[in-house]
Amino acid sequence: MKNFASVAALLLLLCFPVAFSGHDYGQALSKSLLFFEAQRSGVLPRNQRVTWRSHSGLNDGKSSGVNLVGGYYDAGDNVKFGLPMAFTVTMMAWSVIEYGNQLAANGELGHSIDAIKWGTDYFIKAHPEPNVLYGEVGDGNTDHYCWQRPEEMTTDRKAYRIDPSNPGSDLAGETAAAMAAASIVFRRSNPAYSRLLLTHAYQLFDFADKYRGKYDSSITVASKYYGSVSGYNDELLWAAAWLYQASNNQFYLDYLGRNGDSMGGTGWSMTEFGWDVKYAGVQTLVAKFLMQGKAGRHTAVFQKFQQKADFFMCSLLGKGSRNIQKTPGGLIFRQRWNNMQFVTSASFLTTVYSDYLTSSRSYLRCSAGNVAPSQLLSFAKSQVDYILGDNPRATSYMVGYGNNFPQRVHHRGSSIVSYKVDRSFVTCRGGYATWFSRKGSDPNLLTGAIVGGPDAYDNFADRRDNYEQTEPATYNNAPLLGVLARLSSGHSGYSQLLPAVPAPVVVRRPMPTRKPRVTSPVRASGPVAIVQKMTGSWVSKGRTYYRYSTTVINKSPRALKSLNLSIKNLYGPIWGLSRSGNSFGLPSWMHSLQSGKSLEFVYIHSTTPANVAVSSYTLA
Repeated sequence: MKNFASVAALLLLLCFPVAFSGHDYGQALSKSLLFFEAQRSGVLPRNQRVTWRSHSGLNDGKSSGVNLVGGYYDAGDNVKFGLPMAFTVTMMAWSVIEYGNQLAANGELGHSIDAIKWGTDYFIKAHPEPNVLYGEVGDGNTDHYCWQRPEEMTTDRKAYRIDPSNPGSDLAGETAAAMAAASIVFRRSNPAYSRLLLTHAYQLFDFADKYRGKYDSSITVASKYYGSVSGYNDELLWAAAWLYQASNNQFYLDYLGRNGDSMGGTGWSMTEFGWDVKYAGVQTLVAKFLMQGKAGRHTAVFQKFQQKADFFMCSLLGKGSRNIQKTPGGLIFRQRWNNMQFVTSASFLTTVYSDYLTSSRSYLRCSAGNVAPSQLLSFAKSQVDYILGDNPRATSYMVGYGNNFPQRVHHRGSSIVSYKVDRSFVTCRGGYATWFSRKGSDPNLLTGAIVGGPDAYDNFADRRDNYEQTEPATYNNAPLLGVLARLSSGHSGYSQLLPAVPAPVVVRRPMPTRKPRVTSPVRASGPVAIVQKMTGSWVSKGRTYYRYSTTVINKSPRALKSLNLSIKNLYGPIWGLSRSGNSFGLPSWMHSLQSGKSLEFVYIHSTTPANVAVSSYTLA
């Protein structure tokens, strides 16, 4: 064993000199998707993987004569706010549109589409008439007065809506964008549903454009929590951009060309992008249309859009005329409360813009000079790496990732014992006295949640009452899906101006009912189960190496004729599989894997287990 170990170590040192550092982006991606399941409202599905949650909000909308069961809670409370929820869905859909193949390679395309559909199913209910949209369920004031599990909340569940007499162009526009973007996601896998979403998007855009007004002037209870500071012009442009991308209808391209100047698309020089301010996102999308050669007679206007997109990107890189503030550790910093929302959104825009520029063989134009597109992707990677633990505190700001992450998250559901474990009623104020004030770790792990993050000096206090830093939000996680999928695929450029959304694999990968006694959990894709465990370790020249044994089990009653495995984050030699490019299959001497039988392969590297997933298989 010693000789074998020393040879393996030598191979590693010679062949993989720079592969030992870095993060498991595939694992972070999988965890980030679990957070959306923890935020679900309504009747939870049978394949729900976050098992400490249960059904909630089952009477939402009933008092208003409409079914509003479903959707997402926005953060650590139990209110369903329409504007941030719609932005969350738009960004999840954009992630799938751009990086669907990478999500599929990581085995997470199906879960991503499920997360989007949980939101769009709710929006369909919330849009019962062309000019009516329900934009909030619950009241932030009464909700924040209580600390209760969503399964037994006693707070007011009044539904609030916009209509022609009470307009909300920003809310309707963002929801139109979400429906249009999602229609692209479902175009191949569910064409009828895709057409339904696009119909809703058309109607919502018309409603937003015809009856103009800020939604928080109509739904006044939202103003304290999600006030529309930027107004609604950015959402109208944003919705038009997404409707053009979804429909290829010239009307929406003309809308952008005609209104780009008057609505601020070509005038606002932005240093932030998020649920309220969409200009940087619009500018990025319109720049994409320009690079695709679709601008036509609007070329001059679209070039001004792109100049503003460049401004945003340059400010992030510190190469512009007005650069964004960064912490000493390198994290971009906009505000004390939930700063991480701006980090993930900006990281997504820099990632896609890097690929757009690379695909068009162009570069970024900054006041400090021309910049290679690769620097944008490197910037996004630096921000993601900071989130995952490469920071002065060595803290992961994704719950459940790494060894040092927040344990006392400002989140009602995770901080109170699961309703399935103890159904003793938690009163409104009693929840504060018993659970909110606890010094101990949360009883339920809010896996994948991105919390608010550190202050301007990289300081962070892991306290439940420190909501500015420890509260998570769906719109923190949504942009990160695309970035993590992109980073997990490597750093080489490729054509991204005509991305394709692959059809999802019908078979879902069930989660194990019990935690396995192995170093990596059991993973299954239909009839194929994968179990990993560490079988040995040793130290060579100051570095610790690990030997991992991975077992592939055929759980089907039929023989497995062919198998393709995707193995991400593999940094060393592997034995026991045949390899073709980046795909791994049955060893050459094995023509099939019989029912109930298994095969074993081993690999060696100096970090945590590789991410092994099933790409495809054939049964006899």
